[in-house]
Amino acid sequence: MHLLAALCGILFSLLHTPTCSAATDTLSRGGSLAGDARLVSSNGKYALGFFETNSNNPTHNASNSYLGIWFHKVPKLTPVWSANGDNPVSSPASPELMISDDGNLVIIADDGTKVWWSTQANITANTTVVVAVLLADGNLVLRSSSNSSDVFWQSFDHPTDTLLPGAKLGRNKVTGLDRRFVSRRNSNDQAPGVYSMGLGPGALDESMRLSWRSTEYWSSGEWNGRYFDAIPEMSGPRYCKYMFVTSGPEFYFSYTLVNESTAFQVVLDVSGQWKVRVWDWDRNDWITFSYSPRSKCDVYAVCGAYGICSNNAGPLCSCMKGFSVRSPEDWEMEDRAGGCIRDTPLDCNATSMTDKFYPMPFSRLPSNGMGLQNATSAESCEGSCLSSCSCTAYSYGQGGCSLWHDDLTNVAADDDTGETLYLRLAAKEVQSWQDRHRHGMVTGVSVAVGVSTATVITLVLVSLIVMMIWRRSSSHPADSDQGGIGIIAFRYADIKRATNNFSEKLGTGGFGSVFKGCLGESVAIAVKRLDGAHQGEKQFRSEVSSIGIIQHVNLVKLVGFCCEGDRRLLVYEHMPNRSLDFHLFHQSAHGGGTTGLRWDIRYQIALGVARGIAYLHHSCRDCIIHCDIKPQNILLDASFVPKIADFGMAKFLGRDFSRVLTTMRGTVGYLAPEWISGTAITSKVDVYSYGMVLLDIVSGRRNAGREASTDGDCCHAKCCFPVQVVDKLLNGGVGSLVDASLGGDVNLDDVERVCRVACWCVQDNEYDRPTMVEVVQFLEGLSEPDMPPMPTFLHAIAGGSP
Repeated sequence: MHLLAALCGILFSLLHTPTCSAATDTLSRGGSLAGDARLVSSNGKYALGFFETNSNNPTHNASNSYLGIWFHKVPKLTPVWSANGDNPVSSPASPELMISDDGNLVIIADDGTKVWWSTQANITANTTVVVAVLLADGNLVLRSSSNSSDVFWQSFDHPTDTLLPGAKLGRNKVTGLDRRFVSRRNSNDQAPGVYSMGLGPGALDESMRLSWRSTEYWSSGEWNGRYFDAIPEMSGPRYCKYMFVTSGPEFYFSYTLVNESTAFQVVLDVSGQWKVRVWDWDRNDWITFSYSPRSKCDVYAVCGAYGICSNNAGPLCSCMKGFSVRSPEDWEMEDRAGGCIRDTPLDCNATSMTDKFYPMPFSRLPSNGMGLQNATSAESCEGSCLSSCSCTAYSYGQGGCSLWHDDLTNVAADDDTGETLYLRLAAKEVQSWQDRHRHGMVTGVSVAVGVSTATVITLVLVSLIVMMIWRRSSSHPADSDQGGIGIIAFRYADIKRATNNFSEKLGTGGFGSVFKGCLGESVAIAVKRLDGAHQGEKQFRSEVSSIGIIQHVNLVKLVGFCCEGDRRLLVYEHMPNRSLDFHLFHQSAHGGGTTGLRWDIRYQIALGVARGIAYLHHSCRDCIIHCDIKPQNILLDASFVPKIADFGMAKFLGRDFSRVLTTMRGTVGYLAPEWISGTAITSKVDVYSYGMVLLDIVSGRRNAGREASTDGDCCHAKCCFPVQVVDKLLNGGVGSLVDASLGGDVNLDDVERVCRVACWCVQDNEYDRPTMVEVVQFLEGLSEPDMPPMPTFLHAIAGGSP
């Protein structure tokens, strides 16, 4: 209960209301709004000003600033409109609202050198008489000071997620203006989300529609003169009077309040539900008395791709078997649009297809299934799916055979009418599930045969109690100064025993050695023992503070640590397939050759590493720069899923800042030019290093050259692979760049895409390099990279002309 209360306190503190108020509802030319100042409507009901959303990082008080309108007297900040939701002010300088020389409202920061938002109205009147007024109904208007009906711009024409009394949901038949409402990205981010609300598409379609992107998933039914057919509760508590206007130039739905002092709103929630709420002063909270659709699982794709929605007890969303949450932090903020990602790549080798199917009974089948008429049995339906690399699932029932070739969305548990969905997984995933299932069955039978029923019940109860105690002790380890981040503080004696006195060394790094160990009888671990008092302490604190608080399927998991005296040890999950470096470069692995990672596995490794870095840069509360991306720091689990490791050099970069200065250096050959020159770095140094790793993956050799020196001379005329890659991209022949051990068994389109991305990543100017989010989109095929120019830095030191 204490933990729950703390979490609730954090969530309530995410949005905080400014404490001062202005006594006017009007902003004129020459005036400005900044800091805690605000406009207050004439009736005192609404306020306009800047509010902030805080990062929850205890050490970095980074924040995003928005211009918005909220209920002035309601003690819980509830934004009903925001101007710059998709472009919050994150500058250290405070934002300021003013009327510019052309008469538009603008948000400026950075001492007036940057415009963050503008009304962008075409104002032909004398701009000296333009004023901005917050009206009593919550509408912000830009109008003439001498003629109140001469309105140049109004916030009601640019709604966000809330329909206020007097505002319109609908369109102007003359101008074509369509007022639609869009959900917020999550409970802390004012950016537009994936759900929208508007009127039906017909010329006289008197119904409201909810959509996920372009897919409609709910309709209010027709307007019957008093309420919509699917929302009979609108005829209940008479807080307001609803209306649907079809005559004249406009076609819209609106409402007015019976009591103007009531704090009332219609909002499209981040969950994708249309909610009608009123503020209850006795409970000091918003009360929702109408919401649609009634079931959260009826909201389309509410759990994202490969997520399962359940209305039963427990979490609303979970990932399908063999998948993990793409961004746990986003899920905590109710943003599940990213869905889940596959843990183990599928085997799409036509000659040795090993994928299996995992049955998911009682499922509401996903959308966009493709019927297959010639598959007349479950076996032929399965075979048809297995023969296509793009097929992700099939179902065979009364409606015949259906196949899915895209991401599986809108799946829900349905105990009444659900069908069985057969999910395509890598063979290892299905085998692992079957082994655990059989083990559970055998254990259950053994217990049942050997003891009485009463004894079984006693054993079960004892086991449950032990599990609860273990979970509680594991979640709150004693003697841990990293409290609350979910890692275990080990005793040195326990680690010494787990590693058999550090007898099996896995490798040696710059800060110490790594040993294999085992917790209990089955959980394999890798223990990094940090050597050197000063360096060990520094890396220890860096790794525990960075990777200890983040989790992602493509980041190595920190299980725990030990800090006793001068001993510093880090305990990680063990990666049985070692590092990418071992598979690409070690010539003694298989009789003098490389281990021969198939091209499809290499591509999935490249994509997984990109997702992991993108998560560090863009999805954590602070941007985390790894600073040492290289094949040695990319570990591979049993299914060759890549895990980025070694965060000893990682740097936190608060969202208010763009650069960080560091005296530490990464690995020669993977260092960006700006880092070599000694300037402050950005996250683009990781992009450069990743680009060099991509080239390693393509060629199967060290593209930096073994003779690289410490001054950054990483390429020579005979071995500068990036220069060769750009040449082949421009003149043809990328197939000659590929690792010879693959025997030509590659997808040349994928090879060219990877080479293009790599060459963009290693551009001299960091601003020319893509972000890691863009890299992921390129590799996923969501967008195509253009032809890259020759990196002049590499070309010059390779002996070419600058």
